[in-house]
Amino acid sequence: MERRTFLASLVCTAAAQPPRAKPLLCIFSKHMARFGWDELGAEAGRLGFDGVDLTVRPKGHVLPERVPEDLPRAVEAIRKHGLQVPMITTDLKDEADPAARPTFAAMQKLGIRLYKPGYWRYERGVPAEKTIAESRRRFQGLLALGREYGVVAGLHNHSGPYVGCAVWDFREILAGADPREAGFYFDPCHAVIEGGLYNWRVSLDVALPRMKMSAIKDFEWEKRGGRWQVAWRPLGQGMVPWQDVFRAFAQAGFEGPLSLHLEYPDGDELPSIARDLEFLRQQVNAAYGG
Repeated sequence: MERRTFLASLVCTAAAQPPRAKPLLCIFSKHMARFGWDELGAEAGRLGFDGVDLTVRPKGHVLPERVPEDLPRAVEAIRKHGLQVPMITTDLKDEADPAARPTFAAMQKLGIRLYKPGYWRYERGVPAEKTIAESRRRFQGLLALGREYGVVAGLHNHSGPYVGCAVWDFREILAGADPREAGFYFDPCHAVIEGGLYNWRVSLDVALPRMKMSAIKDFEWEKRGGRWQVAWRPLGQGMVPWQDVFRAFAQAGFEGPLSLHLEYPDGDELPSIARDLEFLRQQVNAAYGG
């Protein structure tokens, strides 16, 4: 009886546990560029997103030089459809950018905490150590400015000649930075592109303790013109091991926004967006429960 009572109590305790808080499912607004702010909010809400990762950069939904006037209007138009704007994507690389202070000031007023900075690049003939040191110097200035407004940077690992293609770059750049002010905008797809066997997993382990948001897309290698090249694919049809990724997210208690990206040829079409969102939701529910 004692054993049965003990087992029954375990079952009751497990049943009483509240479900894990889930990440917000957001659409990267680049992939709905043809819609104005109000339509963007309406369509994203209709599709079932929780929020929007809003482009605030050249050719984005909000132009950098128009931030003071347009960012509040864009955010209001999106929020009236019941959606959140938990993050914005910018091209800011240092505090000298004339759009930096106005952007951070607008974010503070609107209650938007998270932003993605722009990219620093490796150049042929320039030692990697020098590029990383210069990128760190520029980021430190941006970080100091952001501190005045209480905004949080998430550095995005992008494959190719970008600082951060190896997540270790960002580990060095973030060294000494307050985790409450800066961390990783982790991209499992780009991590697998740069390290498909196991390096992606090491990169994820490095990023998880201070991961702020995550970019979601998929790919596979395709041989074209005699060369292996990245071919973007719908979620679940590529090489990213999503079950492992989301299991790790859930175990770490990650609750930040997930920004859905669709880089494949018809990825801007609403049926493709809806399909990838459904796959994403299924993966999140399987890992987090519900």
